[in-house]
Amino acid sequence: MCESPPHANGTPDRLNRGPGCLRDDRNVTAPDDFRAHPHGHTHQHGPAAPVSAHLRRVIAAVLIPFAAVMVAGLVALWPGGAPEQDEHTGVGFDQQHERARVTEVVEVPCEDVGVQVPQGVDGACERATVEVTSGPHAGRTFEEIVPPDATQRYSDGQDVIVAYAPDAPEELQYSVTDVDRKAPMLLLAAVFALAVVAVGRLRGLLALVGLVVSFAVLTLFILPAILHGSNPLLVAVIGGSVIMLVTLYLCHGVNARTSVAVLGTLISLLLIGLLGSLFIGWAHLTGNTDDQTGLVHSLYPGIEIRGLLLAGILIGSLGVLDDVTVTQTSAVWELKQAEPEASWLKLYRAAMRIGRDHIASVVNTLVLAYAGAALPLLLLFTIAQSSVGTVTFSELVAEEVVRTLVGSVGLVASVPVTTVLAALVVSADRHPGQAAGPGPATNRHRRRARRK
Repeated sequence: MCESPPHANGTPDRLNRGPGCLRDDRNVTAPDDFRAHPHGHTHQHGPAAPVSAHLRRVIAAVLIPFAAVMVAGLVALWPGGAPEQDEHTGVGFDQQHERARVTEVVEVPCEDVGVQVPQGVDGACERATVEVTSGPHAGRTFEEIVPPDATQRYSDGQDVIVAYAPDAPEELQYSVTDVDRKAPMLLLAAVFALAVVAVGRLRGLLALVGLVVSFAVLTLFILPAILHGSNPLLVAVIGGSVIMLVTLYLCHGVNARTSVAVLGTLISLLLIGLLGSLFIGWAHLTGNTDDQTGLVHSLYPGIEIRGLLLAGILIGSLGVLDDVTVTQTSAVWELKQAEPEASWLKLYRAAMRIGRDHIASVVNTLVLAYAGAALPLLLLFTIAQSSVGTVTFSELVAEEVVRTLVGSVGLVASVPVTTVLAALVVSADRHPGQAAGPGPATNRHRRRARRK
C-alpha cells in the first residue's frame, strides 16, 4: 500500500506524499502492458474506430464492381432523349399550348348557350372571356362556357393555359385546358428547400442535390429508355441502383456505414423483384388496368406493360427502403459508440427493438399511401355495392394489393437484413491501435486496488 510520510504528531501527510502516490492513496504505477506500449490506447479511452481499413477494402471489393456494372448498364442503355414523333399525338401536353388570362366571367342561362344540364344539377352556366397572352395570336380573345357541374371554375384576372389547334376553324382553335399554377408551385418548392436547408444545413443541401439527381435519372434515362423499347425491369434496376448509390453516398458520406445501408437496400430490392415477378405472373396481372396505361400501350406497342408494372414496384419501394436501411445502420453505429464492448448479438437485439417500431409505422404508411391514391377507385366500388371479395380479387385492385404487399415484404425484410449486416460489420474487427481488452497485468492491478 502507498504510505505517506507522517507529521510530527504522527498523522499521515496527505499533501506531501512520496513518488507514485495519488491523493486517494491509489498507486499510479502504470500497468505492464501500457508501459510496454506507451502510445497504445486501452478500451477506457473512448470508442475505437468501428471499421478497420481491411474491412473497408472488403466492402469496397463488393460495391465497386456492382457500381461499375450499373454505370456500364447506364451507358449501354442510354436513350439519348425521348423518341421523336413525326407529328403531335394530341395527348396531354403534347398539344401546342399558350398562356392566356381570363378577362371577364358572367353567368348565363345554360339553355342560351346550348348546354344540357344533367338531371339533379342546379345553377347557371358561366361564360368566361379569355385573352391569349403568348404566341403568334397574342391579344386574340375567345369564349369558354363552364357548366354548373364543372369542378374547375374561373375568375376575373386568372391566368390559364390554352391549347392551340391550328387545323380547327378559327373560332375553335383555342380552348382552356388548365389553370396556370406556376407561382404557388414554385413558392411551395422554395419553402420546402428553405425548410430542408434550415434544419438539415449541409446535409439538407446535399439531400436536395440528391433529389435533383433522382429526377434527372428518372427523366433523362428511365422514362426515355422505356419508350425506346428497353426492358422496363432492367431499366428500373439500373436507374434505381444509380439513384440509390448517388443519393446515399452524397447525403451520408462515403463510409462503411453508408455502404452497409447500400448492401441492405440491394438485398431487399432483389427480394422485391423476385416476389413481384412471381406474384405478378401467378396472379395473371397484365398491368393494363387504367386509361393511361392503355394509351401508352396504344402509342408504343413495343413496351412490355407487365414489366412496367414490376419496374414501378421497384422504384416506388426504393425511397422507403433507403429511409429504413439508413436508419437501422445509424442505430447500430450509435449503439456501438455508446457501448464499445457490446457484442454483435447484443447490438442486433437492441437495434431490432428500434426496427420493429419503424416497421409498424412505415408499413402502415405504405398501405395508407396506396389507399389514398386509389380513393376514387374505392369510392366507385362502394357506389356499385360490390362485395369485398369481388373488389379485392379484381385485377384493378389486385394490382395495387400486390404492389403494396410485395413492397411491404421487402421493407420488413430490410430491417433484420440491414441490422445484422451492420452489427456484424461494426463488430468484425478493431482499429489496429486499439487493444483487444485489458491484459493480465491490468486485471491484477485492478484486483490489487480493490483489495486495498
